[in-house]
Amino acid sequence: MVLATLRRARLSLGARIRVPHAAFAPALGALALAGALAACSPTYDWRTISNNESGYTVDMPSKPDKDERGIDVNGTPMRMRMQTAEVAGDVFVVGTLDLPDAQPVTQQKALDFLRAGLARNVGVPPDAHAVPVPLATGGAVEGVEMQVAGKAGANGETRTIHARLVVKGARAYQVAIVGRAEPPVEQVDQFFGSFKLY
Repeated sequence: MVLATLRRARLSLGARIRVPHAAFAPALGALALAGALAACSPTYDWRTISNNESGYTVDMPSKPDKDERGIDVNGTPMRMRMQTAEVAGDVFVVGTLDLPDAQPVTQQKALDFLRAGLARNVGVPPDAHAVPVPLATGGAVEGVEMQVAGKAGANGETRTIHARLVVKGARAYQVAIVGRAEPPVEQVDQFFGSFKLY
């Protein structure tokens, strides 16, 4: 379960990471079961996670898993750390990309890379709009928000990605929900509204 969750979360990274077909190919029996359970409400067990290493707090809908890997950002190796939680097939993920410096040009390249990668995962244009991302000490920094949907994986299954991207200092952040459909509005608001940078 942990491995499958992390594989689904990697879809949201925008990095050149190949995900095995099995991550997008549930058995027919599982699909039938999912249909039978569609009327049931998933359980969101929200808890506040303070990530001092990456410099943020966020509410996660279940106990999160962690992953870390190196990725190539337009020829520059960088480290990405992720925290992921899954509820009813929706993956909630916060990725932190460590940049080589805090120069505005480096920050913009990282944001562009993440934005393009998200859109590429579902084969749509990388449209986004500005959104304030709160700071734990008050105030906010400007980020971008995007919501994209399209076909993903070898089987062309529909995926919806709702994401916010922001940069602060020498870190870029990707806060996203990846699933077949977006969770209820109140759960989306809980997740994105709780994300605060130190």
